[in-house]
Amino acid sequence: MSMQKVPHEQIVNEKLNDTQMRQNLSNAMHTLQKNRLNVIKDRFVDWQGLRFKAKNAKNNALMSLKERLLEFEANATKNGINVHWANSSDEACEIIYELMIQKNIKKILKGKSMASEEIELNHYLEKKGIQAIETDLGELILQLNGETPVHIVVPAIHKNRYEIGEIFKEKLNVPLEHEIEKLNSIARKHLRDEFEGLKMGLSGVNFAMSKEGAIWLIENEGNGRMCTTAPDIHVAICGIEKVMQSFEDAATMVSLLTPSATGQFIPTYNNIITGPRKNGDLDGPKEVHIVLFNHHRSDMLANEDYYEALRCIRCGACMNFCPVYDKIGGHTYQTTYPGPIGEVISPNIFGIDNTGDILSFCSLCGRCSEVCPVKIPLADLIRKLRRNKIGQGQNPPLGSKHLKHSKMENFVFKNYEKMATNGALWRFFLSKTHMFNSLLHSLANSLPVLKKWSKFKDLPQIKINLYKELENMEGIRYE
Repeated sequence: MSMQKVPHEQIVNEKLNDTQMRQNLSNAMHTLQKNRLNVIKDRFVDWQGLRFKAKNAKNNALMSLKERLLEFEANATKNGINVHWANSSDEACEIIYELMIQKNIKKILKGKSMASEEIELNHYLEKKGIQAIETDLGELILQLNGETPVHIVVPAIHKNRYEIGEIFKEKLNVPLEHEIEKLNSIARKHLRDEFEGLKMGLSGVNFAMSKEGAIWLIENEGNGRMCTTAPDIHVAICGIEKVMQSFEDAATMVSLLTPSATGQFIPTYNNIITGPRKNGDLDGPKEVHIVLFNHHRSDMLANEDYYEALRCIRCGACMNFCPVYDKIGGHTYQTTYPGPIGEVISPNIFGIDNTGDILSFCSLCGRCSEVCPVKIPLADLIRKLRRNKIGQGQNPPLGSKHLKHSKMENFVFKNYEKMATNGALWRFFLSKTHMFNSLLHSLANSLPVLKKWSKFKDLPQIKINLYKELENMEGIRYE
C-alpha cells in the first residue's frame, strides 16, 4: 500500500480524543443496529435459514471458482461485454488507463466502489494526469476533504451535517448550509454539471452471475445508474470472489445485504446489467467493460484457514456492531477495509507484515461473527491471524516471511498456552494473580508494556476452592 502510515498508538490516541467523531459514529452505529434488528424481526420469517442458504451458495461458488469465472467470461462475451483479467492492482489500473487513452478520455465519473479504493485507482489516474470524480455523496464529501472512506458502506458516516456544510462551503464555494435537503441539492447540482457530456463511467460490482453473464449493482442514490447508463462507456471493477453461479444465488445475497448494511428491506435501486445498448434501446452505454481482478484472492482461497473471508458481501454489519470500531473509527486501521472484516482480509491481500498491527483492534467479543449474514467466523479468523503473527500456525498469510519474531514472545506464549489449556492449572494461577498487584505497579514506570496496562487495570482477586484445584492438579485428596 502506498499510503504513509502513522504509528498506531498515535492515531488511536488521536481518534479516542476526537469527541465529535466518536459521537457521530456512536449515533450512526446505534441507528444502524436498531434498523437491522427491526427489519429482521418485522420482515423475515427464517433469517437464520437464509444465512445458511447464502453461506452454502457462496461456498459452492468459491469451490468451483475457476468454472464460474470461465462460464462468466463466455456468457458475458456473448452478451457483448468486454472481459479483462488482472492479477494485481497495478494491472487493473493499467487496463482502465489504457481504455481511457484509446478513447481519448480525460475524465471519469465513479459510482461507489471499494474495489477501486483497494487498487488505489484515483491516485494512479491522478499521476497520469486524468481526473477521477466520485459521485456517491459520501465519497464526494471525502474526496473534497482529501480523506479516505471510514466505512465500506457509508464512507462519510463520521461526519455530521454541520461539518459537511463547512466542507461544501470551502470546497464548492457555496453558501453555508446544514439542512440535509439543501446539502443534497448542492451535491446534486455539482454532480449534474459533471455528468454533462460524460464519456466514461465506472462502477463496482456487488455480484456477478456466471450463468447469465451479467452483473448486479445495488445503490440508494441513483448516481450509480447515472455512471452506468449516461456515458458511452461503462467500466466495472469486480473482484473474482464476487462471481456467483446464478441469478437466484445472487438474489439470496441481495436479500441479506441491505438489511444487514442499512436496515432496509430492499435497496432503492437494483441495476442488473447484461450488456451494452442494443438496437432500439433509448439509453445505455455503447460499450461495457468488466475488469476481473485477483489481487491475492486466489491465495486466500487456497488457504484453509482464511478462505471463508471471501464469502464477504461487503455489508459492513461487522463494523456496525464492533465495540472497537465505533470508538476509534475506520481511519485508525489505515487500510482500505477497516473493522473486523478488514482485520482478516487486509493481512491476506496487503500482507500481514504491512497490516498485522490492526489485529490488536479486536476484543474477541464475537459480535462480528454473530451478525455476519454469510456466517464468516470473523473472531476465529482474527485469532488465527494473531497466532500467525507471532510465528505459530501452519497456514500463514501473505507477508508472513517478512515478520520478525521475538524468541521471548514465543516462549511466553507457549507457556501461556500450556497454562491456559489446563483448566485446573489456569484457575489455580488466576487465583494468585492479585498477589502481584503491588509488584506490577512498582515496575510499571520502567517497563513500557506494564506501564500502559497498569494505567487502566488491576490484577483481579478471584476466590476458588484451593484444595479442590490442588486435587484436580495432583490427583491427591485433601481431607
